Amino acid sequence: MPNSIVKVPKAVNEPVLNYAPGSPEKFELKSTLKSFKETSFDVAMTIGGKKVTTDNKVAIKPPHELSHTLGYFHKGDKTHVDMAITAALAAKADWEEMPWEHRAAIFLRAADLLAGPYRARMNAATMLCQSKNVFQAEIDCVAELCDFFRFNAQYMQEIYHQQPESPRGQWNQLEHRPLEGFVFALTPFNFTSIAGNLPSAPAMLGNVVVWKPANTQVLSAMVIMEVLEAAGLPPGVINLVFVDGSVIGDVVFSHPQFAGLHFTGSTGVFQNIWETIGKNIRIYKSYPRIVGETGGKDFVIAHPSARAKEVATALSRGAFEFQGQKCSAASRAYIPKSLWPEVSDMLKADLADFKMGSPEDFRNFINAVIDEKAFDKITTHIANAKKDAQCRIIAGGNFDKSKGYFIEPTVIQTSDPRYVTMCEELFGPVLTVYVYDDNEFEKTLDILDETSEYALTGAIFGQDRYVVEMACRKLRHSAGNFYINDKPTGAVVGQQPFGGARASGTNDKAGSILNLLRWVSPRTIKENFVPPVDYKYPFLQEE
Repeated sequence: MPNSIVKVPKAVNEPVLNYAPGSPEKFELKSTLKSFKETSFDVAMTIGGKKVTTDNKVAIKPPHELSHTLGYFHKGDKTHVDMAITAALAAKADWEEMPWEHRAAIFLRAADLLAGPYRARMNAATMLCQSKNVFQAEIDCVAELCDFFRFNAQYMQEIYHQQPESPRGQWNQLEHRPLEGFVFALTPFNFTSIAGNLPSAPAMLGNVVVWKPANTQVLSAMVIMEVLEAAGLPPGVINLVFVDGSVIGDVVFSHPQFAGLHFTGSTGVFQNIWETIGKNIRIYKSYPRIVGETGGKDFVIAHPSARAKEVATALSRGAFEFQGQKCSAASRAYIPKSLWPEVSDMLKADLADFKMGSPEDFRNFINAVIDEKAFDKITTHIANAKKDAQCRIIAGGNFDKSKGYFIEPTVIQTSDPRYVTMCEELFGPVLTVYVYDDNEFEKTLDILDETSEYALTGAIFGQDRYVVEMACRKLRHSAGNFYINDKPTGAVVGQQPFGGARASGTNDKAGSILNLLRWVSPRTIKENFVPPVDYKYPFLQEE
């Protein structure tokens, strides 16, 4: 439609299905889970639209059922990274020349495919490969990923519609070009939606992408590629490779056409990558865009005016949903003495009611942590807290990896607001609580702000609005996503753009137009309708 000014359909958040007993979605998902368990998946890389296999096959095992093998993925090496970059650059010219509305149509179609015929398949892959219960999977790998596809298309349209003023006699235009080169997407295990958004957001703007997911997320990554290919994504636009981080880093960050990094992962890895890019800066054709969301040590602070039940529920949900493996999970809390007995009793009652086990049993609220490395790190901190005189385990504290990587939701009460588990990111089902004197609320705000290097999410609970306002002001730089009387998790695309600063990342706000602006390189075009024919300006004339 070359003579039309088109509009994408207005983005609306994808409804979250409830999977109640007897519901059609529950029946379909249960059937798909059974089918997945009976299938041995052979997960190949996708390079230039072709499925690429190797002789190095790695087993895929559910973290909650180590005795079962879901299948194998084909692990690549340096040659496959080179192939992926070559394929991406070969696809670049045609992809960036494709009219934007046709690029949008691919991802809008992907959203509808994901919400429809691929819904159960995506949920099953995420539940089994990443050990998520059905609700956590549904809000992540279906609803949020649909939202990313739809809202990003709308934001892309808004970007292209932003144009400069043009006085009489000239026409000023702004072209939003894709970056020159390829984008590298490095994605985490914990959110399938992030794994889908990090390569697709730059691609939607006309960029080509090399995508490396976490090894513990390859099954749902496979389904994402299935959805994108079914939606009509051309070969080579997004290339999916399974290689070690050091291998792909050596190739990508030394390539002259490296144009940008879209990253979610640990702070240490991100800082090392940034350092490497800085050392190599003279070899790149352009200055690479570096967009990263990293760690968090997310907080809840309650004022004496807060309601105990609201605080306890925010902690039981915010700290322990998906086993605390959210970069936004509440992992440290500051509770006043007057409120703590009631909050403590309610929190312990919630945890005692949690059921733990396989996500295939929908009654289980808690599942397994992702792998043995995570299990060992988290349980070491729990074991140390048990021996420390400054700490008391008031709930949980047990763990077992004989059948799966299971850790009980654990609450540590500490007398030291700077105890290690109040400062360091554990990325697991551990909440540390510091109980403060009621008259030291403002002092505790200062301690909170100074305790951690991170600044991702946080929450204030209180009924006194003067106190809430003060906390918002004093904690202005403590969290990129700040919540008032709500848990610090559950950001929704289009509603709470997500990202933090300090050691938590570049705060480029996934789920907003701000993120997409990082994947374009503007060009200003001025056309003069009546060019001058004499160099002389009026000021050159004498009186």
